[in-house]
Amino acid sequence: MELQDFIQNIVNLFDDIDTSNFSALTDFKDNDEWNSLLALSVIAMVDEEYGVIITSDEIKQAKTIEELYMILKSK
Repeated sequence: MELQDFIQNIVNLFDDIDTSNFSALTDFKDNDEWNSLLALSVIAMVDEEYGVIITSDEIKQAKTIEELYMILKSK
């Protein structure tokens, strides 16, 4: 599992915003598209792609994509 692949998987979940400058340091929740349905999409993507269950509380704890990635890697 690589950080760049994880970033791309997160980018793929967003439809209505410009994600061209998303990076490890991007606050993925700080945009107009972020909502509870997108949070559920992140949970489902992580389960499907990586076989890991993350919780909504863990998503809330992460500010950046890299922080979310580190939570995923710790499991």
